[in-house]
Amino acid sequence: MSILGENGARTSRTTVELEVVAIPVADVDRSKRFYSDLGWRLDADFPVGNDFRVVQFTPPGSPASIHFSVGITNAVSGSAAGLFLVVTDIEAAPTILVSGGAPVSEVFHRDGPGQPPIDGRDPAGRSYRSYATFKDSDGNAWLLQEVTQRLQGRQGTEIIFASSVELEGALRRLAAAHGEHEKITGEHDENWPEWYAEFIAAEHSGRPLPP
Repeated sequence: MSILGENGARTSRTTVELEVVAIPVADVDRSKRFYSDLGWRLDADFPVGNDFRVVQFTPPGSPASIHFSVGITNAVSGSAAGLFLVVTDIEAAPTILVSGGAPVSEVFHRDGPGQPPIDGRDPAGRSYRSYATFKDSDGNAWLLQEVTQRLQGRQGTEIIFASSVELEGALRRLAAAHGEHEKITGEHDENWPEWYAEFIAAEHSGRPLPP
C-alpha cells in the first residue's frame, strides 16, 4: 500500500518485525550448550574461518530469535540486560528452565510500574505483574514476565501455546470461567465449544472475556 508522506511524497507502508537480538558472549560453544539445554531451537551455526561465526536460537513459541557470535558485536560479554521472555504461567516456566540448568530466581511481583518487588506471584493473578529472572552462562540477564491477557493494541493475530503446560493452564482457566458462566445461566451450556473458543480468543487479544 502506498501513502502520501511529507511534501506529498509517496511512500510504502509495510510491516516491521523484530527478528533477532544479538547478545554478547565470551564462548560461543559454551553458550550453545546452555541454550540447547533450555530446549530452545537451534536455527543456525555458521562458521566462516576463524574470524566469523554466528549461532541462532529461538525460544519455544517465539517469533523472535537471538544471535551470539564471533565478529558481530563488540559489546562486553554478559552485558545484555532487560531481555524479556513472556510466559503464560510464571510458576511453570521457571521449572522448565531450571531443569535445563538455568539459575532462575524466586517468583516476585510488582503492584505497578516502578514499584518495588514483592515476594511471590501477584495474588490477584493480574497480567504483566509477575516476574522471575535468570542469567545465562555469561551473565546476560533475562526477565520472565507473566502475560495471560494482552492490553489493547498488543494482541497478535495468532493464538500460540509454546508448550503443553501453557495449553493446560489455559484450559484450566477456561474450565473455571465456564463453571462460573453456567452458575450465572443456571443451565448446562450445550454450546460450550463456541464459548471456549471465544474465551481463548478474547484472553489472547485483550478483549473483555465472555460472561
